[in-house]
Amino acid sequence: MSTDTKPDIAIDRSVGDFSYDVNYEYDAGTGLSDKTIDYIADVKNDPEWIREFRHEAYRKFLEKPMPTNWASKDLDNIIFNNIRYYLSQGTQPKRSWDDVPDEMKQTFERLGIPEQERKFLAGVEAQFDSEAAYSNIKAAVGEQGVIFVGSTEGLHKHPEIFRKWFGKVIPTGDNKFSALNSAVFSGGSFIYVPPGVKVKHPLQAYFRINAESFGQFERTLIIADEGSEVMYMEGCTAPKFETSTLHSAVVELVAMKGAKIQYVTVQNWSPNVFNLVTKRGLAHEEAEIKWIDCNIGSRLTMKYPGVVMKGRKARGEVISIALASDGQHQDTGAKMIHAADETTSNIVSKSISVGTGRATYRGLVHVPKHLKGCKNNTECDALLINSHSRTDTYPSITVRGQGNSCQHEASVSQISEEQIFYMQQRGISEGAAMSLAVNGFVNDLVQQFPMEYSVELKRLIDLEMEGSVG
Repeated sequence: MSTDTKPDIAIDRSVGDFSYDVNYEYDAGTGLSDKTIDYIADVKNDPEWIREFRHEAYRKFLEKPMPTNWASKDLDNIIFNNIRYYLSQGTQPKRSWDDVPDEMKQTFERLGIPEQERKFLAGVEAQFDSEAAYSNIKAAVGEQGVIFVGSTEGLHKHPEIFRKWFGKVIPTGDNKFSALNSAVFSGGSFIYVPPGVKVKHPLQAYFRINAESFGQFERTLIIADEGSEVMYMEGCTAPKFETSTLHSAVVELVAMKGAKIQYVTVQNWSPNVFNLVTKRGLAHEEAEIKWIDCNIGSRLTMKYPGVVMKGRKARGEVISIALASDGQHQDTGAKMIHAADETTSNIVSKSISVGTGRATYRGLVHVPKHLKGCKNNTECDALLINSHSRTDTYPSITVRGQGNSCQHEASVSQISEEQIFYMQQRGISEGAAMSLAVNGFVNDLVQQFPMEYSVELKRLIDLEMEGSVG
């Protein structure tokens, strides 16, 4: 295929590739030690039990080896002592955009956050490096008793709810990076939806990394009480630096009896970001937790959203799209743990590998022998754009006992030259033809994203396809 034809796609490549010089009021410096953790705890005015939690997590982080069954060669490039673990201009988020510091406000205005809030969101939290710069919920939603604040505010103002579930879905020692997050966490969202309340419009958080050689470690906890419903959306960007940036979040979801939680992620990290995230939900009787996940950008992403179906007739679902471009590895998947009768799980994963990009699906499904009436469906489809692209699938499915069912299917395909040639004969440029083919491949999943995110996702795919011809 010729590289002379320029695709007719007018997209600004620098939409997230910018940063501002910021004079931070609080800076823990470079490197990680007990002193670093005490600095963070002091700045955030942590209660004593959180300080002890952090130090215990730090000990577990030091004890745990780097993962060896993952992308270990890439992980060797993370130098923990070169990272800045806490930077902020203040720990209290603003309730009005007019009060947000100028450089932060300019960042989020360029990314369209205030506009989105006015149009369709029930509440917004915007995090800049270590802390939320802005956090607000619409009055009508707040009057329903919905709590939507940053994790620090949730800890201090709602300790009776926060402490009950914090660290209970994902143990500190789950893996090395969950331990690291537990030691230095800052930012993230705390949401509580009272019984029977159905939040009609999405709640959104936006996580922005601005500083170089920085680590962002937000911690999100969402609790949907009995019969309630909520959708939470998050977006992520960072500027491109020569040095490595680390993003290592922990997300815990709790859906009580009959509750429904949808968690939507569209990330567009710069290619120097290591995105190593632990996400898991706990679904009680007849509850439903659905992860809708799109991974674009980063040098390495390792993310496997999971659901523990604890109650009878609970349901878990992961819908994911991953796009790996040159020099990128998207190691993504899902974990479904059936822990009660008549539970149902569904995994649908689609990946696209461009140039030398590598996409990996890594999944776990577990149904123990004493359960009955459990069902799982797993689908993994991969699309290769070039001859040097790579895709791998590592499903681990264990279904024991009688009366349980599981089905798994996987496919790998490549965009054909005939398909591209056919579209070019009808006046479509080569790059646009590639975008059409890729968008057609993921279209059925994109339809499950909220409209404003599905439009953005299509734009991101178009942008990635610009450089894929040849």
